[in-house]
Amino acid sequence: MFLQHFLALCAAITSCFIATSVADISSSYINYTTVTGYFLQDEPSTNASAFNFMTANFGLINQTCPTDANGTHPNLTQWQRFTHQVTQLNQDAPHGTEYKLLYMGRHGDGFHNDAQAYYGTPAWNCYYSELEGNSTVIWADAHLSPLGVTQALAVNTFWASEIETQKIPTPQSYYTSPLTRCLQTANYTFSGLDLPAKRPFRPEVKEFFREGISGHTCDRRNSSTYIHNNFPGYQIEPGFTENDELWEAFHGETNDDQDIRSKRVLDQVFSTDRSTYISITSHSGEIGSILRVLGHQVFGLNTGAAIPVLVKAVTVSGTAPTTAVETYTPLCTCTSPPAVTATTSDCTNAPPTGLPAEPKLL
Repeated sequence: MFLQHFLALCAAITSCFIATSVADISSSYINYTTVTGYFLQDEPSTNASAFNFMTANFGLINQTCPTDANGTHPNLTQWQRFTHQVTQLNQDAPHGTEYKLLYMGRHGDGFHNDAQAYYGTPAWNCYYSELEGNSTVIWADAHLSPLGVTQALAVNTFWASEIETQKIPTPQSYYTSPLTRCLQTANYTFSGLDLPAKRPFRPEVKEFFREGISGHTCDRRNSSTYIHNNFPGYQIEPGFTENDELWEAFHGETNDDQDIRSKRVLDQVFSTDRSTYISITSHSGEIGSILRVLGHQVFGLNTGAAIPVLVKAVTVSGTAPTTAVETYTPLCTCTSPPAVTATTSDCTNAPPTGLPAEPKLL
């Protein structure tokens, strides 16, 4: 079974690679860099844990742009000036180079987040995360908690204000992780906004925008049928399997492997989607992986938070640096539940047993 899941990951990465356009064939590859100097999240002095993007105009720095020099648009908002700058960057870019702005949002608070907060991270990681839930809630493929819904709706209100007052460029394409908390977050965040008729909110579900593949049941997705039935307006990418063939109990991918699949899914998006402004609803771990691929500084996101990143993508002739997918590694688990107050855990590789205590989540 373990080998089957490892082979499924290899096949999925290969299929994602094959599905990309000419830019991704063996004679060339895409190199990504972050264009800094436009957002506070790019600055080393910004404290990620205390930063609130909704009180800082998404983090856009209030400054002049090179395109301001022509003097033809003196009364523009900062977002309109930035939009002109991005347009100019793409117009001046040599063949094989393009610029895109990624709006990456982390899902709102989920029941798995509440459970981890209650049990404590050591006990959660080694024992409770491998269970389906308890008598109060289910955290397998966790849904948003009431707090998470409130967070996503607050971001919706923020987007509405930014569209009206700041003339922020709305996403031209939308992508989401297949996990329920992201499917819900995307819906709450973007539904009902004043979007261009030609660019409606109709997200595409992409397997590789999921959270780090681990033995935690919160990271095991539901079936394609479940997604279609519960989110009928969403598109599901071609090749998306009916059941989750990548998740393996008590095993997980390495950070290096997560970065490989993050690179693959970015390659697919950048090679097939001509949009300049793109929304990605995902997870803290996966967004962190994407930031590594983009050469961005580490910038952790609280639940419900978002980060914009201006990306320069250059198609480079030649063969991409060699990468190899590693086998999943066993998780550190506990054979019995640790104390809720534990600060460390005694790990084995044996499956956990017993019933969890009931956290007061509601």
